Amino acid sequence: MRILRWFGSVLGVVTLAGCIAGGRDASASHESAGVEEARPRHGAGAAESRMRARELGIHIGPHPSGLHDAITDVPGVRVGHATIHEGERFHTGVTVILPPGDNPFRHKHAAALAVQNGFGKLIGATQLQELGELESPIALTGTLNVHRVADGLLDWLLARPGNERVRSANVVVGETNDGRLSDIRARPAGAAHVRSAIAAASDAEFEVGAVGAGAGTMCFGYKGGIGTSSRRVDGATVGVLVQTNFGGRLRAPKLAAAVGNGAESKVGGTEAGTRAAGTRAAGARAAGIAGERVATAGPVGGRPDEHVEDHDGSCMIVIATDAPLDQRALQRLATRAFAGMARAGASFSHGSGDYAIAFSTTAFAADAPAVWRSGRLSPLFAAVADATEQAIYDSLAAATTTTGQGRTAPAAPLARLRQLAAAARGQAAGGGERRGQR
Repeated sequence: MRILRWFGSVLGVVTLAGCIAGGRDASASHESAGVEEARPRHGAGAAESRMRARELGIHIGPHPSGLHDAITDVPGVRVGHATIHEGERFHTGVTVILPPGDNPFRHKHAAALAVQNGFGKLIGATQLQELGELESPIALTGTLNVHRVADGLLDWLLARPGNERVRSANVVVGETNDGRLSDIRARPAGAAHVRSAIAAASDAEFEVGAVGAGAGTMCFGYKGGIGTSSRRVDGATVGVLVQTNFGGRLRAPKLAAAVGNGAESKVGGTEAGTRAAGTRAAGARAAGIAGERVATAGPVGGRPDEHVEDHDGSCMIVIATDAPLDQRALQRLATRAFAGMARAGASFSHGSGDYAIAFSTTAFAADAPAVWRSGRLSPLFAAVADATEQAIYDSLAAATTTTGQGRTAPAAPLARLRQLAAAARGQAAGGGERRGQR
């Protein structure tokens, strides 16, 4: 039995070595040999137990989240991943966000793009901006994979029933650079990964963290990845998905207190009395955290100067909503997502490619209600900033320590995130009490 196991392990190593012998050979082998499902298997930290931001008690803003606190809370939206984790050479993949319906080319959706810093390779941007329409799924991947992923996405779109005579189609593929942890020049992701991600797409809960397009990303010097969140406002849902790969100085989340008489505070999307919040605040103070300083404190690590050297990178933000918004309103909505990045501590460096794509699932429907305009948009603007910030923390909370290309990206310490969330809750509760006394 031991001999058989040894032979099998040697055969596996030899097969893998042959598969990744070179750049194009690596891609070809991945295309022909099949795709790893979005199952985290990292160079280091495989035994880590991670969780979502809301499970840490983080809930940004006064609006409640949807059922899954995910972009898939917008009816009909689906998300799927295909992940490549191979030793310390490859940590990359594809994430696909699908709008409602089986053929987005035949059932287009109102859409818009906002660019905070345009150092990126977003495919399909100009037609999306010009026409205000989304006619394909949105795929995310690593920088040098974008053209192979776009080719695979176009193959999938042209093969949809009803598209037999299509001679022009605009696929949308965004990217961030995962070359710090993955052999980016080998370009291992392609059409097979697109097909796998679409086949695995779910309209409910899906994996976050170091999966899909987030397998090899870094954020604030920690392991970044895919994060998501949603908010319910005025009968509509706005959902956000992020691919975090940017730098800056990670801030502690400033959690919401309910506006009113100060008798209640919003914590984790549920109602909690100030007595419970006060107890948590006392616990946070006992842990040595000054609540007044937490909301503007520096990095989450143990030392004041930890990870502050990491300022480079990019962020892709995808926003879906079932509010009936036209292109102009969606462009304004997308712009507000960058407020969530800024609150989290993003530095928006010279080399950062920060893009937000927003689409409405109802604006083009035959029975669509009147388009929302003017002051009715303000709560949505606040909600998308809150959901974006939450999604960034979500990516950090879920990602595991990953080693690749001679570098280790440590997971953000959950204990510290928990402490900061507790202190921020205490500050929010204290603010509510003070407002109630005025």
